[in-house]
Amino acid sequence: MFTGLVEALGRVNRVESNGGDCRLWLDMGSLPLDAVNVGDSISISGTCLTVVVLAPPLCAFDVSLESLRVTSLAEVKAGDRVNVERSLTLNKPLGGHMVLGHVDGQGRVVSCCEAGRSWRIEIEVQDELVKYIAPKGSITLDGISLTVNDFTVSQAGSGVLSVNVIPHTYGMTTVQDWCVGRAVNVEVDVMARYVEALMRGGVKPVGMRAGGDADSSGLTLETLAKHGFAAS
Repeated sequence: MFTGLVEALGRVNRVESNGGDCRLWLDMGSLPLDAVNVGDSISISGTCLTVVVLAPPLCAFDVSLESLRVTSLAEVKAGDRVNVERSLTLNKPLGGHMVLGHVDGQGRVVSCCEAGRSWRIEIEVQDELVKYIAPKGSITLDGISLTVNDFTVSQAGSGVLSVNVIPHTYGMTTVQDWCVGRAVNVEVDVMARYVEALMRGGVKPVGMRAGGDADSSGLTLETLAKHGFAAS
């Protein structure tokens, strides 16, 4: 588990293809490696990967065929920068939100412009992710915990979300490398997935019947939308 607060910018040293998957070698930049061990989980641009080789300043990670299919790591090449965050520990402040490093899909940057001292960025997301996104909710983009400012859905069902990135975040992450058309990894707030399970009756809390009908608990789709847990 991670917080979505990027600790360092890593740089791709090389990508070794192997039977459809690959081994990704990264220069970990300013990330302290004295506290990193083989077997540790590290978020690489939002994708939870395991350290398989530690050779400071380099770390190697095996990226499965499934991870390459779902994430933008299939597009990285030597010299590219990536966001890096070590996994959450009990003495680490949860300054962002709960991020699992399980990428749900990809988005594409459709606009990026300055807004005062910050940057306003619009991301088009895959249709299947639209139902999990709500204005003022949390979203993880390339491993960065951000707040959804606005979210619009077209009649065709595609969605575009906008986020504001402050100068500190801009300077500490790969946002400074983003341009129109760039693919970014998207992880929706895990709470949205649990709410979906509750509403379809897959998980039934006390006071809720199978099928999602509310009884004395008062849990309805309208109630969830009112409190920001579902799109209205």
